[in-house]
Amino acid sequence: MSAREWDDGARMVTGPADDALARAVGEFVERLRPIVLDWPDARGADPEAVARGILVEARRLAAGFLCADGRLADRQLIAFRRSFGPLEPEIANGPLQRLREGDVVTRDASFIREPSALFLQLVANDRAQGTATAWEYYEAALGIGHAMCALADLPTSDCLAALDEYRGMLLRHLRAGGIGRPGPPAADTARWRPPETLGGLPGEPPEAAPTLDALLDELDGLVGLAEVKREVRLLVNLTRVEELRRRHGLPVPERSRHLVFVGNPGTGKTTVARLLSRIYGVLGVLEKGHLVETDRSGLVSGYVGQTAAKVQEVVRQALGGTLFVDEAYALWVDSAQDFGHEAIATLLKLMEDERDRLVVVVAGYPAPMEELLDANPGLRSRFPKTIVFPDYTTDELVRIFESLGEKHEYRAGEETLARVRAYVDAQPRGPSFGNARLVRNLFEAAVELHATRVVEHAEPTKEALSTLVPDDIPAPGTPLPAPAGGP
Repeated sequence: MSAREWDDGARMVTGPADDALARAVGEFVERLRPIVLDWPDARGADPEAVARGILVEARRLAAGFLCADGRLADRQLIAFRRSFGPLEPEIANGPLQRLREGDVVTRDASFIREPSALFLQLVANDRAQGTATAWEYYEAALGIGHAMCALADLPTSDCLAALDEYRGMLLRHLRAGGIGRPGPPAADTARWRPPETLGGLPGEPPEAAPTLDALLDELDGLVGLAEVKREVRLLVNLTRVEELRRRHGLPVPERSRHLVFVGNPGTGKTTVARLLSRIYGVLGVLEKGHLVETDRSGLVSGYVGQTAAKVQEVVRQALGGTLFVDEAYALWVDSAQDFGHEAIATLLKLMEDERDRLVVVVAGYPAPMEELLDANPGLRSRFPKTIVFPDYTTDELVRIFESLGEKHEYRAGEETLARVRAYVDAQPRGPSFGNARLVRNLFEAAVELHATRVVEHAEPTKEALSTLVPDDIPAPGTPLPAPAGGP
């Protein structure tokens, strides 16, 4: 490929404006070419050959995401041909059906299942040199994935899942290599791209505003909840793909973002709702991304004409964010004299009127929530997606206890954790089992017992002040204070 041919190719892959893939490929090349050319063993290399090699990498990435759902839609194949036709005649020539039936695309279907040699080399260089260039690959490669998914006739769950699995794989290698996300370079801020951020909640300084990746890291850091995390990440990928489609003039079907969270107390429903609301803020779905929590008492009045006003006020507070209605099944009482019916009717109307400014999450025990959705067809149609929060296992609850200790700088040894395990195992696992709330209350009780023990020492050491011993854990079966709220 000559310099002129490369220039023509570069212009080709960065336009036209309606081709999401071409722009993503252009950015991939733009971000990685100077990094590769700066490698010691690449200095003096032919820039055109390096550029061609990066384009081949981009083609294999695009092919992997194109094959993720097995559909190979016409729009995707046309974009693939436009971006990579100059590389290979078999891509550039012939009918689309030949691309679909041959192996020119499908031979790279597995490329996104393992990290590429280029990415691993970037990680190795970063680890040796203290740099963070592999993040450029991470962001630009996901850009290609999102673009290819956006070009599908309709984004499929298989394509969204492939994005999620690919992101997770790259992150595991970045973390294993100790490669932290870079900030703006001290000497050159021209090429640095600030991550997507939320402008900050009311009273929060802009510098404290989270990034999308920071929020996803926080989600990934929650103990257990593997399927819940996967469902949330799929919602995030779908939202990003929909925004790309809008940007490039592609149709985006209307869908409801309202959700049902079902699970027993203390399974993380409020925590996940809060994170999802902030993520939607980062992505521009919600203006603020805050969370307003309420329940029946916050929505239903005991007097005629006051329930609608209460619902309107709570919704007003939640506009631009998420309204989380806990134990939502309590709104439905099979009695004409109960005002819960009015609360539901008012809420449904406001959800429709403010559909672009409000996400509603209704939560509660699994069986009563099903009864609520069946009792009112309007609810079922407006809450099309349910996310199930399972009870934590004993191992997960012990890890939650450990994480609370790390957060508050208390260390618990193996014998102490064995006492925690014994306490948890002694609790009946019925619908009222407290899960993480139980563990939080157990931790608070342990801290109180620890303080009572340590205060008897005239000059306790730092180690004594930060170490929980088995006797600090209440005996199995000992009642704890009532839970104060969600985990």
